Amino acid sequence: MENAFAPISEACVKALSDKTYDKRKVAALEIEKMVTDFKMKKNITQIKRIIDVLSRDFVRSNDANKKKGGLIALAATSIALGKDTEKFIEDIVNPIMNCLIDNDNRVRFFASESLYNVVKVARGAVLPFFPSVFNALSRLVTDPDQTIKNGSEILDRLLKDIVIESSQTFDLDAFIPLVRERIMVKSSFARQFIISWISVLNAVPEINMVVFLPEILHGLFQILEDPLPEIQRMCESLLAQFLKIIKLDPSAADIPTMTNVLIVQAQSSNPLIQFYAITWIKEFVQLSGGEILCFASGIFTAILPCLAFESDAKKNIKDCANAVNLHLLELISSGEDKQKNLSYLDLNSVMEVLRQYLVHSPVPTKIAVLKWVHHLFTEVHDEMSEHANKLFPVLLRDCLSDSSDEVVLQAIVVLAEIVNSATVKGNDFDQTQYRQFLVELLNLFSENNTFLEKRGTLIIRQLCRLLNAEYIYRTFAEILLEERINLKIASTMVRTLNMILLTTSDLFDLRNMLHDIRNEKSASLFECLYKCWAHCPVSTLSLCLLAQCYQHVSEIVTLFADIEITVDFLVEIDKMVQLIESPIFASLRLALISHSNDNADAQHLSRALYGILMLLPQTEAFHLLNNRLKCVPNYWSQPNKISSKSTNESQCNIKFDELFTYFKYVQDLHHQKRVEKRKKNQF
Repeated sequence: MENAFAPISEACVKALSDKTYDKRKVAALEIEKMVTDFKMKKNITQIKRIIDVLSRDFVRSNDANKKKGGLIALAATSIALGKDTEKFIEDIVNPIMNCLIDNDNRVRFFASESLYNVVKVARGAVLPFFPSVFNALSRLVTDPDQTIKNGSEILDRLLKDIVIESSQTFDLDAFIPLVRERIMVKSSFARQFIISWISVLNAVPEINMVVFLPEILHGLFQILEDPLPEIQRMCESLLAQFLKIIKLDPSAADIPTMTNVLIVQAQSSNPLIQFYAITWIKEFVQLSGGEILCFASGIFTAILPCLAFESDAKKNIKDCANAVNLHLLELISSGEDKQKNLSYLDLNSVMEVLRQYLVHSPVPTKIAVLKWVHHLFTEVHDEMSEHANKLFPVLLRDCLSDSSDEVVLQAIVVLAEIVNSATVKGNDFDQTQYRQFLVELLNLFSENNTFLEKRGTLIIRQLCRLLNAEYIYRTFAEILLEERINLKIASTMVRTLNMILLTTSDLFDLRNMLHDIRNEKSASLFECLYKCWAHCPVSTLSLCLLAQCYQHVSEIVTLFADIEITVDFLVEIDKMVQLIESPIFASLRLALISHSNDNADAQHLSRALYGILMLLPQTEAFHLLNNRLKCVPNYWSQPNKISSKSTNESQCNIKFDELFTYFKYVQDLHHQKRVEKRKKNQF
């Protein structure tokens, strides 16, 4: 009967199936000699027959020993064939590949060893099977058996050498999908395997891996979070190599696609991933110029939270994010490329992101956003006008009530810019915009009295610096004149405005304006403020002292005898006495010894101050004012020399009698409110 394994002898078949390695090895050497003879005789049929038998009856057998023998014999066959292995490569490689996933550790080991020997002989001929070999290798490097893992490393190095040798014909289009499928694995060994392959190919001059970088960039950044420092360093080095190549030739890289990947990575909770992603964004911003503004909203989402990092561990991330922020600001600043750069900016999406970060964000982030909003209003105020209505509520309700003074001040800068850009048309001024803004602000103060007390002065002073102080005061006064229900908020607001008026250097011009009520414009402002200031008697007194209406001051002081003297009233009087000693009231102190107007103003002022002195208990303020009055000539002996036609009031068109009547009316309202409150508290 004919041998079923022919041309392999039965003795060789038996030895090839033996459980001992040495016998299998001897049998494999016998097969190697047979193949060598057939090769010399060019007997292709018999060679194919041997390969078929080894594949079918041994490598694909269920017997582990037969598999091992068949694997050794196939490797021996390839060694015998030498370069001619290429003719039989598919029939030799495929059976071996199947054994690489065998359950038996020893079978997998012999399969990897066999594959190594075949590849070593076949060299470039194995490249058509590269995807399969690469797949097999990616599994072997994670094999739990260390001997298999060690063997796979030898095979891996050999395969890399072959690919480098054949770099001009190597099919990168087929390789990249293989990398993309495996780059997201969590195994450190598999990650090391992937990085090593990308690094090797990237180092080959004939291969341009940057072209394929967008497909694998996300995976590379994920490898940065590997727990093994060695893997992290390998990945950092590879990313640095890629970035260096991109900087040398930006046109060869798909920066837009990669920017989208980087924006996602920059929001990672892993500091290393975040740092490298923002570093790449920074380089892309510098390389791309205005075109990167297409991604401004996404970049903001990535970098704005980083500006608030405080720990030393994240300082490098914060510094890098700051650099990105500054570069973007420069791109839309005034310059030759401003209009071109702005054409790339999607203002709607940018403003949506910025508006979101104005709420519930750390202070540094809010400040950066507010500076951006202000910058945009400065550079493209026409385009920004449609966003003003959406910004106003956020700026008023969230930013002005922020716990940080810096946020509040920067928010006012933005609000002032919005109001100015909306109101100034040529040389005309639209006071309606001021009124709408200040009404909202006053509503905010009304809702939270503590907010007014803590932040009112800061906000109003900043507004007066940035906007028209006269219109600020005039508009506030007009709004408060309509306040009839909440008289308490009206009086509190008046005291706040009055103190700012009398103490802030920025309101020097406004004080000078009120100092001369003979001027029609000044008189108009004085009347407007007076009617509002009537909510607070001491503030009214201060306003009249500032405007040098000393005769009227004397009349008001006399009226104080009929006004309920409360603790708050005395505190206000005390503060006013302190202010009389300040530089702002230097002209008042000089007026006490002035001979102008036939001494009329000096006498009225002196008597008014003596009246205030009599209202005060003998506190420090009493002694302060008393000492001042001791330096003043005694006008009490000259009552008949005061001429009402000589006073400042007589030289202007203000109807002080009507103002005095209005003052008494408002004070009566406050008295009624206090009485009603007491009655209510009794029940």
